[in-house]
Amino acid sequence: MALVELQDVVMRYDRVSSAPEVLKGVDLEVAVGASLAIVGPSGSGKSTILNIVGGLLPPTSGAVRFDGADVLAMDADALAAFRSRSVGFIFQSHHLLPQLSALENVLVPTLVLDAQAKVGAEARARSLLEDVGLADRTDHRPAQLSGGECQRVAVVRALINQPRLVLADEPTGQLDKASGDQLADLLAGLNERQGVALVTVTHEERLAARMQEVLVLEDGKLVAS
Repeated sequence: MALVELQDVVMRYDRVSSAPEVLKGVDLEVAVGASLAIVGPSGSGKSTILNIVGGLLPPTSGAVRFDGADVLAMDADALAAFRSRSVGFIFQSHHLLPQLSALENVLVPTLVLDAQAKVGAEARARSLLEDVGLADRTDHRPAQLSGGECQRVAVVRALINQPRLVLADEPTGQLDKASGDQLADLLAGLNERQGVALVTVTHEERLAARMQEVLVLEDGKLVAS
């Protein structure tokens, strides 16, 4: 069953028809619980695909569906709900708030939820932090954590609202090899244990190899690796 579907997606950053196309008719299907890596040269449009899938950027043309729903037809409120509840984002830089503890950073996405949806959020956050080996770091601020630890906090933050899809944009890009390998293992393990679909953009061969499928973005189109 398809969770994510892109059909004939074209993207021009300048909306005039004569502008160069970054994406030239991209087709993509991600099944429920699947894991996928997108690789390709810098500037080829890999992050653009993630932003389109996550409802952050509308394409110039084409179709974008999530679990059968037309993402491009959603109004602002529906898009905000979709991004906060159905999708978790992990970026190359962890973007943690320096004044907050690890636990508080993880709980930030829950602030937009209603009271009922927030029930159990802190217990879930503590459990997830324990799962990634940070049970003894919950009260530490980002400056007191290593780069790898900060990125693990960012992973937990992406999972706190129990999304069905996680989008990771070069998540190991600013980590040393050992920390990057640990994060690759963590992401693959979470995908396998929790059944969360995972799409990652990466230059790291080890991270790509841990995914079930690898696609290459070449000349504006996705092709099998």
